Order: sequence, then C-alpha cells, then structure tokens
Amino acid sequence: MPRYLSLVRVDESTVPADGPSPELMQRMGDLIEEITKAGVMLDTAGLVPQAQGKRVRWEGGKVTVVDGPFTESREVVGGYALMQCKDLDEAVEWTQRFLRTHEEYWTVTCEVREIAEG
Repeated sequence: MPRYLSLVRVDESTVPADGPSPELMQRMGDLIEEITKAGVMLDTAGLVPQAQGKRVRWEGGKVTVVDGPFTESREVVGGYALMQCKDLDEAVEWTQRFLRTHEEYWTVTCEVREIAEG
C-alpha cells in the first residue's frame, strides 16, 4: 500500500502566542488515535517554531547556514504526518479531517504527496 507525506504548513502570524488551545489539542489527539487505530498513521509530529531552527543551503558549490527566523518565510513547515493509505484520495480525506480540528483563526495548508518507492 502506498505511503503519503502530509507536510503541514502554518502561517505563524495566525498561531496564538500561548500555542494551540487545549480543545484543539484534544481534537487532534482524538483524530490521531482514530487514524492510528485504523492502521493509517505511521508517524506524525509537530515542529518547534522556525526561529529555533537553521536553514542549510547548497548553492554555487558552497554550503551556507542561516539561523532562524527566516524573514522571507511567512508560511513555514509546522509538522508532518506519514500515512499509509489505499490511494491519494484517502490521504487527502484524512488530511482534511486534520485541518478541520483547527479553530477558524488558524491558517494551515497541507501538501500531500506520495512517497516514491524504490
């Protein structure tokens, strides 16, 4: 069965200063439990804010390392989900359910892509 990666992109300007609400975390926890029991979720995690990261780039034969935050980025990768689904439609369906756990003031985009095997 194919595997899919859902890259969760978050507009950090819409994230509350004190982080996700307890209600959001409960809804997300319930969904993760359901998707895991269904045998779909292989791995998932959120990421710390980009200000705590580094960007490593290869260009022109040289490597550069830049400390976060990255001023040109408004929407950043905030997490991921690795799923095993029968097809892309099923992966998108689970991803839509994940997005609906968020309150209206969040701006979250997920990019769902099949993992190239082999």
